[in-house]
Amino acid sequence: MLKNYFKIAWRNLVRNRVFSAINIAGLAIGLASCMLISLYVIDELSFDRFHEKASRIVRTTFKGTMQGGIINESHVMPPTAAALKADYPEVLESTRLRQGGQPLVLLNNKLYNDERLAFVDSNFFSVFTLPFIAGNPKNALLEPNTIVLSETAARKYFGKTDVVGKIIAFKDWNKTLRVTGVMKDIPSNSHFRFDLLGSMASVDEAKANSWMTSEFFTYLVLPEGYDYKKLEAKLPATVDKYMSPQLKQAMGVTTAEFRKQGNNLELRLQPLTDIHLHSDFQYDLDVNGDITYVYIFGAVAAMMLLIACINFMNLSTAGSSKRAREVGVRKVMGSEKSELVSQFLTESILLTSLALVLAVLLSMIALPVFNELSGKNLALKWDAIPGLIPALIGFGLFVGIFAGSYPAFFLSSFKPITVLKGGSSVIKLSSSGKSFNLRSGLVVFQFFMSIILIVGTTVVFQQLQFIRNKKLGYNKDQVIVIPTWSLGKNMEAFREGLMQDSRIENISLSGYVPAGPSDNNNFTVNPDGKTDRMVKTLRYEVDYNYLATLGMEMARGRNFSKEYGTDSTGIIINETAVRTFGWTPENAMDRMITRSDNQGNKATYHVIGIVKDFHFRSMHERIGPLVMTLNNGWGWMMVKTRSAEVSGLLASMKNNWDGFHSDMPFSYTFLDERFNETYKAEQKTGQILGTFAGLTIFVACLGLFGLATFTAEQRTKEIGVRKVLGASVAGIIALLSKDFLKLVIIALLIATPAAWWLMDRWLQEFAYKIDVTWWMFALAGVLSVLVALCTISYQSVKAALMNPVESLRSE
Repeated sequence: MLKNYFKIAWRNLVRNRVFSAINIAGLAIGLASCMLISLYVIDELSFDRFHEKASRIVRTTFKGTMQGGIINESHVMPPTAAALKADYPEVLESTRLRQGGQPLVLLNNKLYNDERLAFVDSNFFSVFTLPFIAGNPKNALLEPNTIVLSETAARKYFGKTDVVGKIIAFKDWNKTLRVTGVMKDIPSNSHFRFDLLGSMASVDEAKANSWMTSEFFTYLVLPEGYDYKKLEAKLPATVDKYMSPQLKQAMGVTTAEFRKQGNNLELRLQPLTDIHLHSDFQYDLDVNGDITYVYIFGAVAAMMLLIACINFMNLSTAGSSKRAREVGVRKVMGSEKSELVSQFLTESILLTSLALVLAVLLSMIALPVFNELSGKNLALKWDAIPGLIPALIGFGLFVGIFAGSYPAFFLSSFKPITVLKGGSSVIKLSSSGKSFNLRSGLVVFQFFMSIILIVGTTVVFQQLQFIRNKKLGYNKDQVIVIPTWSLGKNMEAFREGLMQDSRIENISLSGYVPAGPSDNNNFTVNPDGKTDRMVKTLRYEVDYNYLATLGMEMARGRNFSKEYGTDSTGIIINETAVRTFGWTPENAMDRMITRSDNQGNKATYHVIGIVKDFHFRSMHERIGPLVMTLNNGWGWMMVKTRSAEVSGLLASMKNNWDGFHSDMPFSYTFLDERFNETYKAEQKTGQILGTFAGLTIFVACLGLFGLATFTAEQRTKEIGVRKVLGASVAGIIALLSKDFLKLVIIALLIATPAAWWLMDRWLQEFAYKIDVTWWMFALAGVLSVLVALCTISYQSVKAALMNPVESLRSE
C-alpha cells in the first residue's frame, strides 16, 4: 500500500510539474537560507564554550566615571589576580594574559612578523582548555624566557611540532626564548587567538604592585554553580583596600573622597561566555561580535523559514481543490477516509523530502559566498552540530504532515455525491477576493516580513552612507598610512627622502591614527591644577605636521611650532575638552592643566590651541575630551598625497624603503580603508540583510505566482463569460490583479510601524545617526507592489488573452 501511495504521489508531482517545482523551490530556498544563517548564529553563540571550565570562568574588568570621561576597560591592574585569589576563598584560581603585539621573530636568518604574541601566567593552561601536542602544560611556562607555540607556528618556523628545547630569537627585544611546549591551534570561536604564548615571568611589569596602571587581562575560576554577582558585590572593598593609598599618593584624594566628587572606580566581573557577544570595552583582545546581530540574523532565519513554510502550505491547499473529483471517485470506488488521508500526507512528505535534499545542495553551493559575506569560515559538517540530521528529517516530516493535513482531512471528509455533482466549486478555496480567507492572511504575512527586511536593508545602507559622508573633522582621503617601527633610527631619513617627491603634500609621524588600529593613551588631568577636579581624557602624541597632514582645523590658538621653545610643555585640546574642563573658548588659552604620575610627581602643561572636534573613535560613541602633546612621533607614518593616482608613488616609496634594508617588507594601508574597516560589522549586516531580503521576496513571489496561476485556472470560465459580454483585456488584468495588490498594501500598512520600531532600536546603538523617514517605507511599498504586479501580470495577461471559445467549450 505504501508503495502505491508513493507511485500515485510521484505521478501527481510529474503531472503538475510547474506547480510542484514552484512549491519545492520555494521551500528549498527557505530551508537553505535558514541553514546558512543557523550556522552563523550557532558559531557566534559557541564562543569560548569549548573550555571545560567555561561556565565557571569570569573576567575581571575595570569600569568607572571621571569628569569628562568614562572608564570601560577589559584589562585591570597587575596585582588584581593575586589579590582576589588571596582575599576571597571562592576564587579557586586566577590567571593573567598580557598582549605582546606582533614581534620580529628571527630564525635561520629569516624574519617573521605575522604571529600574535601574548604573555600568560604559568597556570594559564589549567584554567583554559588548550591541549598540548608536545611538552607539559603544568610547567611549560614556570621559568622566564620560555614560550609555547601553536601547532601552526611550530610547523611554520621548524617544519614540525617536535620542537621542545628549540630557541627563538626576537630581534626587536634582543632576547631569545626557549620553546617548552606546542599546543593545538586555538579555535576560531575564542575571544583570544594567539600563536605565541610567552611566560609572564619574563614581563617586568607583571611584578609591579601598581593599582594605577592596567594592561593585564585577568580571569578567575569560581566554584560550580556559584553566582559571580556575589563576588562582584564584594569588589568595592578591594578597590578601597588596594587602590585608595596609591590614589591618595598620586592624586591627593582617597577613593571615598574621589566618589564624593562625583566620580567612581570599580572592578566588575564578566562571564567568559558573554565576552564575545556582550562586550563594549576599550582595548579588548579582538573584535567582538554583537548579540544584536545574532538576534537580527536569527529573526531573518526564522522569517525565511516561516515564509517558505507558509508558501508551501498555501500552494498545497490551493492545489488540492483541483482534486475534489478524484476524491469523490476514490470514495465511490470504496476508499476509506484513512487511506485518502495517508495518500495526501504521503504526497506532501514527498515534496518536503525533495525540498530538503535540494536545500542541502543549495547550502553547500552557497556556503563559500555566505562566508565571504559574513567574514567567517563556516563549514557544513553534519557531525559538528549534534542532532542536525534527525532535526532535518523531523522538520521535513512536520512540514509535510502540517501542509498536507488540510487537503488530507478536509477533502477526504466530503460526501462523494456532493463532490461529483458540484466538483471543485463546492470547496471554498477560491482566491477571488470576495472574502479574506486563510490564504489571504498568509500572503499578507509573507509580504509583511518581506517589507520589514526591505526597510531594514534600506536603513542599514543609509546609516553607512551617512557615516561615510559625515564631516569627520579630518580628511581621510588620499592619506597613506605606513607602519615604520622596523626603520628605527632611519625613520626620519626615510621621511626626508619622501618629502623630496612633488606628489607628496605632507608627512606626519605618530603612533596615533584617528581610524583603525592605533595607540591609546588615557590621560587623567587636573584643569587649572585643582586636585579636587580630575578629568579623564585621551591623549594623542603628535608631531609638528600632524594637524596639517590630516587637515584638522584650529578653532582658536595655534598649532605646535618649532619657533616656540616652550611647546614641549604646550598642549592642544579639542572643543569637547574645553567644555568638559568648565572653560569657554574665549578664556581657555594659556590656562594650565596638571597631571600626576604614580609616584605623585606633577607635570604642568599650558594650552596653546583648541582643535575643532574630530571623530577619533567610531560613531557608536560621542566625541570625548582629547588632548595633544608634542612628540617627535613613531610607529605610523601618515603621508598626504596631492593626487588620487598613487600607483607610481607607491612604487617610488617602496624603492626608497628598500634602500634602508629594513627587516620588514614595505607595507601600507589607506586611511579611508581603515575608517571603513571600523564599520565592517555594519557593512556585513547590510549585505546579508540585502541578500536575504531579495531571497525572501523571491520566495514570496513564487507563492504569489503559484496562487495567481491557480486563480486564473479556477476563474477560466468566468473570464470567458466576461470576454463574451464585452470585457476588455485591461479590465480582465485589473480584475485578476487587484485582489493580490490589496493584500500587499495591507501588508505594507501593518509592516510600517513594526519596521520603524525595529530600526529605531537598532539606530540607538549609534551616537550619530540618521532619522527613519517616510520615503524608506514608501520605497519598500512601491518595490513590493511592483514586484507583486510583475509576478502576477504574466498569468493575468495570459488568462485575459485566452480565446473564450476554448474556456466555454465544455459548457
